[in-house]
Amino acid sequence: MTAETLIEQGSRRIAVAFAAYNREFRDITRRAPNRFDARDWRGSQQDAVERIELYDRWVNQTVTSSRQGLDDSALNRKLWSAMRDRFHSRTAGLPDAAFARTFFSSVSRRVFGTVGVATDIEFVGIDLDPLEGAGDNAEIESYRNRGSLELVVEELLGNIHLRSPWIDFEKSVRNVTIEIRDQVRGRLPKNIDVDAALQHIEILKLLFFQSTRAYVVGQLVVDGLRLPLLLALENTDRGLYIDAVMLEEDELSIVFGFTRSYFHADIERVVETVVFLRQLLPRKSLSELFTVLGRVRQGKAERYRELVRHLQNSDDLFAHAPGERGLVMICFTRPSLDVVFKLIRDHFSPVKTVRRQDVIDKYKFVFRHDRAGRLVDAQEFKRVRLPKARFTSELIEELLSEAAETVHIDGDDLVFDHMYIERRMAPLNLYLREAAPEAADKAIRDRVLSNIFTGDLPFKNFGVTRHGRVIFYDYDELCQVTDCRFREMPRPHNEEDEFRGETWFYVADKDVFPETFLNFLAFNDAQQALFRRTHGDLLAADFWRSIQ
Repeated sequence: MTAETLIEQGSRRIAVAFAAYNREFRDITRRAPNRFDARDWRGSQQDAVERIELYDRWVNQTVTSSRQGLDDSALNRKLWSAMRDRFHSRTAGLPDAAFARTFFSSVSRRVFGTVGVATDIEFVGIDLDPLEGAGDNAEIESYRNRGSLELVVEELLGNIHLRSPWIDFEKSVRNVTIEIRDQVRGRLPKNIDVDAALQHIEILKLLFFQSTRAYVVGQLVVDGLRLPLLLALENTDRGLYIDAVMLEEDELSIVFGFTRSYFHADIERVVETVVFLRQLLPRKSLSELFTVLGRVRQGKAERYRELVRHLQNSDDLFAHAPGERGLVMICFTRPSLDVVFKLIRDHFSPVKTVRRQDVIDKYKFVFRHDRAGRLVDAQEFKRVRLPKARFTSELIEELLSEAAETVHIDGDDLVFDHMYIERRMAPLNLYLREAAPEAADKAIRDRVLSNIFTGDLPFKNFGVTRHGRVIFYDYDELCQVTDCRFREMPRPHNEEDEFRGETWFYVADKDVFPETFLNFLAFNDAQQALFRRTHGDLLAADFWRSIQ
């Protein structure tokens, strides 16, 4: 075949593969309303895992077919460069063209095993616009006020297309109306009536499904103000009801945050939905919005571009992240950056019984699990190249001595074969030096109910978000609640047993003794007493067995 034929067929092969991937992605996403109606939460979680694994499956298939189709020219860089340009022309003007180009880059990187960035054979330019072709044209439904807020809410809720019946539709309308009035009233001058001031409500036509909830997403236009609006729906065996009405940016930010599972919403043009969401959440990065909508690889591409732009516009150095030194991970960041970088050490302290692969498997487990707003979403990156001059000497020394299997010097750069990037949070042990421990108990309960047992309870393994939420981020000893054996502490038979320095009874790997939890929590006496009084059930094996 001629070079022209190889270029045309090669670019078309990848474009066809991406279209097939995208169709399958949307097919899985479209199951969400039926899963919600049937309260099939197990099936919903299976769909989430299947959709997450879909990208790698299609990329790997396309890598194989590209190598076979190109044969002896599979590693011809000039050919791939021409294929990239042809692919760019082929996808120009398509909805969400940036997604297709990210797919092309994933294929080329795996074919060549690219380290860092290959500007000649992939789409990586920081000047690329991820919102290319997006207008202010998200699919929305507008509900105009004709004199009564309650009538607007009634029309809005009546347009929710689910098969499940409402428990009490009229009551839901009243509750939403009252909530909106109460929350909006405080933002308007006292002499303005909310019902009269409301102009209209704009709602994205699609419902957003996440775990066991469905969300109506939109905004209120009131007296010239634009206020975000989120309605959370729960479906019980008795029927539908409104679980929450949210009109604060911070509340929406938590639901669309980096500690939540990804939404399932069958969006035709994702970039236009992202443009709409940025009106509601102006402080959210594009990378987080793409990720939480399930476009994980596009989110990673934007995260990398954000990092490169940050390096170009700042001069502070990568240094050790605040907090205690990790026994399993090396963590570093930059003071001006809102993310942290984590690398697995070559060797662990003897007190740790996990292996490197165990840690990687834990991160994969969390990636696929319902994070329930209490586990941080870590993005996995491979073969990342960063300028060595932007690192402190202390950090470079530790990286090269304790992560030499992962980090090496290449010219003026440090190359990281494997790392995780997460949102940066204040370590809880540092946070508690200045704030009261008011949220730790809620964080424990949320994780328990999503079948997560953290294993390591010291406060250094938890972080605090800018919203004051306590999040777990140390995964090396994480497991499922259902895999544990919760036991009461055996009572000593005699004084000799009671005062032995070592355990006098048998303890298996999965045995857990809740009575001992307070030994690992750095509470003072008053805090311990408060914890026992208000959350003492967490210290009883019966509580955990009932959850199982």
